[in-house]
Amino acid sequence: MTQTKPPASSRDARLKAALKSNIARRKAQMKARAASAEEDEAPEPTSEDQPDQ
Repeated sequence: MTQTKPPASSRDARLKAALKSNIARRKAQMKARAASAEEDEAPEPTSEDQPDQ
């Protein structure tokens, strides 16, 4: 007995689209985390850095 597989092109297309959106979401998360890490590393101005008014 041989079983024939139904065409998987719609499944492949759906999986490809899901993978693409997942990668894009992860990439955006990494960029956001990197930006917030840079903000955390930046020294905050102290009273010595502020000019007298």
